[in-house]
Amino acid sequence: MEQNNGTEVTEFILLGFAGQHKSWHILFIVFLLIYVATLVGNIGVILLIKIDSCLHTPMYFFLQHLAFVDLCYTSAIAPKMLRNFVGTKQSISFIGCIVQLLVYGAFATSDCYILAAMAVDHCVAICNPLRYPTVMSQRVCIQLFVGSYFMGFLNASVNTSFIFTLNFCKFNKINHFFCDEPPILALSCPNIYFNVMLLTVFVGFNLTFTVLVIIFSYIYILAAILKMSSTAGRKKAFSTCASHLTAVTIFYGTVSCMCLHHGTNKSQEPEKMASVFYGIMIPMLNPLIYSLRNQDVREALKEIGKKHFQFEH
Repeated sequence: MEQNNGTEVTEFILLGFAGQHKSWHILFIVFLLIYVATLVGNIGVILLIKIDSCLHTPMYFFLQHLAFVDLCYTSAIAPKMLRNFVGTKQSISFIGCIVQLLVYGAFATSDCYILAAMAVDHCVAICNPLRYPTVMSQRVCIQLFVGSYFMGFLNASVNTSFIFTLNFCKFNKINHFFCDEPPILALSCPNIYFNVMLLTVFVGFNLTFTVLVIIFSYIYILAAILKMSSTAGRKKAFSTCASHLTAVTIFYGTVSCMCLHHGTNKSQEPEKMASVFYGIMIPMLNPLIYSLRNQDVREALKEIGKKHFQFEH
């Protein structure tokens, strides 16, 4: 790629946060602790579901993949961000930027579809419990998670390939802490109307489709709960959905804030903070949400704790 002065763009400078050079040591410690907690929490969820046979159900099958996806897309941006806090030059190579954008975009999009698949799973479990094992068979679960990954990588590969065919003539400084599409497009000198439209169509479709699936699933769930005569049944149904609803609200609430702020002429700092919450905080919070609010996960943790205690004694 060539700039307007004829020099080849081999790297991008990540400007990061305003004032990060003054408080880099605090930022480094805070984000390092968050990233370590994310690794421990999500790997713990994956191993717990794998070890405990009581959690070998479609619901936890999707939760395991949600933890894996969260782990992947935060790992696409967090290590490089931490490295730039302590480095003398906050840069990323051209190829590194492509890989980061591709991996982040693919797994972040897959996250949306897995959350939608989890909503469908809850809907079938509550609305049609007798047919649940048949409807949510192993084959259907595999098709749903493969479809989630496919849509994620399709979205990321198309957008990334078109973005990096552009010429970057407005310097090579990205006003962000990682390679994200809008700030990269801002560096391009050709007409980027097609790229913006492509990004809008893909992101718009993915968000709209998954949100509609979740909304309609919960409409059916609410209707089924209202028909229940048993208070215990209603309580169990609400308990089943509580963790997922919390995760969905946080995830799409943050995405909505990012979309509403994008395209304004205001400071980019609020958008960066939304990206921090979306890309760094949510992957850390999800294991806490599903472990603290989910009785099955808590029971599985207690059982493993008892076995470990018995083994030591």
